Amino acid sequence: MVAKTPPMGWNSWDCYGAAVTEDIVRANARFMAENLKQYGWEYIVVDIQWYEPTAESHYYHKFTELCMDEYSRLLPAENRFPSSADGKGFAPLADYVHSLGLKFGIHIMRGIPRQAAHQNTPVLGTSQTAREIAAQSSICDWNTDMYGVDCSKEGAQAYYDSLFTLYASWGVDFVKVDDICRGYPVAEVEAIAAAIRHCGREMVLSLSPGPARLDMAEHMKQYTNMWRITDDFWDRWELLYNMFERAEKWCIHSGIAADHGHWPDADMLPIGPINQVYDKANRTRFTKEEQRTMLTLWSILRSPLIIGGDMTGFDAFTMSLVTNPALIEVVKHTHSAHPLYRKKDEKGEICAWSAVYENGDLCIALFNLGEEPAPVTAILPFGDTFTCCDIWNQQTVSSVQKELGATLPPHGSAMFRLSPI
Repeated sequence: MVAKTPPMGWNSWDCYGAAVTEDIVRANARFMAENLKQYGWEYIVVDIQWYEPTAESHYYHKFTELCMDEYSRLLPAENRFPSSADGKGFAPLADYVHSLGLKFGIHIMRGIPRQAAHQNTPVLGTSQTAREIAAQSSICDWNTDMYGVDCSKEGAQAYYDSLFTLYASWGVDFVKVDDICRGYPVAEVEAIAAAIRHCGREMVLSLSPGPARLDMAEHMKQYTNMWRITDDFWDRWELLYNMFERAEKWCIHSGIAADHGHWPDADMLPIGPINQVYDKANRTRFTKEEQRTMLTLWSILRSPLIIGGDMTGFDAFTMSLVTNPALIEVVKHTHSAHPLYRKKDEKGEICAWSAVYENGDLCIALFNLGEEPAPVTAILPFGDTFTCCDIWNQQTVSSVQKELGATLPPHGSAMFRLSPI
């Protein structure tokens, strides 16, 4: 089953933008294998413009020359990914990641390269050309690399099939498709999903950027594994605060279909060295309390957990966030997450969430969204007594009955596992 639980991994965007290189990817893969794999982290994902030789930051060079094969398919830039030379593509890098016991992923833009349409290059498996299947009025408003594909045209499915057959030959396990989630062109989503089904290799299908459309939730659950419920998420409290409302709307859509998992995606975790600079001293602007609150919400929502910072620069605190087995247990083995309440008054704002473990235990998360310390409580099932484990402190505290509470600092959180006695 593909994505039976929310995918957990690393993506290069937050720290390197479009400019990541093979040596950086390999270093982060080694770090994950040596330090995080045992906790469930497994995907290494190369983000946008790996086919752009001159990429140098998170800004894009408009209408620049891209690396492309004779069949309109983009290829890794050899100056940035040396092992891709001689037509090998990402196969050597994927082989290296697999040798570490991890899985390999890439980012792609929806559509077909504009330069393929302008050069009218062939499409593998059809007599149609790139120009004939390109939807030249369907363009991304922040990147000039691609046209959309007109899926009503003969050859459109053959193009997407050729892409994913190539990715399967490289050993790709995860594909993040961009410029597709917010507008949600149904025909292209279905063409991509069909291409994955036919390529001979299981791949996680991730859609970006958000916010995703709630009215398309059932379609996304049928055809994809994860979809962004927000635009790019960065280390600002107002974005984290707003995520509580998004999580409340989307929490009922986390789960498993007949043959795959489907997970609303709250976006990457901006922890450790981030902000697309090449100095590991430049760290997330989130406070420690805000980072715990972020991980608490993502975990009980069962959002995919995708690390955004350069893992090789993680300090002890950041490592404590991603190596907590009790936290990972929430991501992997709970269900039915929902908010218990959210209350705002002149004293501040608090809320509580609940989920259920597979064995029937309860997970309770408490949040202080205000600017002053505040007590936060949750009412427990009447008459039951529970052993209470503090997930962040990994300590079992005295048994509780009727009510569970904690006094939390501003922007702080707490999470507990309650086992009936």
